[in-house]
Amino acid sequence: MNLKNSNHGFSGFDLYSYISNKNILINDELNKIINSSRDSSLLTKAMGYSLLSGGKRIRPVLCIASSEAVGGTEYDVLPAACALEMIHTYSLIHDDLPAMDNDTLRRGKPTCHVTFNEAAAILAGDALLTLAFQILSSIQTNINAAKWLKVIHLVSLAAGYKGMIEGQMRDIASENSNISLKELEDIHSLKTGALIEASVESGAILGNGNSEQIEHLKIYAKNIGLAFQITDDLLNVKGDPAITGKAVGSDKTRNKNTYPALLGITGSENHAKKLITDALHTLETFDNKSNSLRAIALYIIERER
Repeated sequence: MNLKNSNHGFSGFDLYSYISNKNILINDELNKIINSSRDSSLLTKAMGYSLLSGGKRIRPVLCIASSEAVGGTEYDVLPAACALEMIHTYSLIHDDLPAMDNDTLRRGKPTCHVTFNEAAAILAGDALLTLAFQILSSIQTNINAAKWLKVIHLVSLAAGYKGMIEGQMRDIASENSNISLKELEDIHSLKTGALIEASVESGAILGNGNSEQIEHLKIYAKNIGLAFQITDDLLNVKGDPAITGKAVGSDKTRNKNTYPALLGITGSENHAKKLITDALHTLETFDNKSNSLRAIALYIIERER
């Protein structure tokens, strides 16, 4: 998919410009956070190398788009958006380690442990994870303190041992074995979906969405989270490393359980399309302020990286 030339037909909505503008805001804030201490230690360099090396920023963009869909603004959620990207980046650093997926390419660059060393990569991931919660808990406000506390709890569940980490553990444990489609879905709902769901729900909460809006957006997020993973699995089979910025074919080499392995290419593509159709259906009660969420849903299954 050529994102630059795509608007997905939502009243001329320009997804390329939307994501580009949000990424400028997010990247500026991430740069400020990482460079605020003016610390040039090996640890800070490793943190910045992975955090500031590009990437789609889908999770923070989803957090912002969700806030806007319920009437909030990007500034209502910017600290949460940045924290979510830190957590995502930490998970990528650790996923790439020799003891995990043993990948050497990420976002078109050598992975953190290749560029620095394994210990530095482990500690950079640990530091980004803890810094994320430092950012989340540093909001100076009495008005929305309860909402920020709720978001901290929500994100900690999504990133923790009953969320993303559990999903990663199950993913590793299932290598070289046969599992059912339901078991695979459970793995990826935790490994990939949990943080995407937390991103959308956090945006809705901090944007002052009502309970009905939040429930609809949670369903939307669950569907796009699984679709995102299916697309990742497909790109590992048929993607171009020059575009994806990471290795292709590694899932098959490690005998990992993936959607293409269980459903085939066409079956996986059809399953992802159904999930996106269901996600879009949940947005029918929202107005055009949610066009960004609609466009992102379609982008998720059409992306090339």
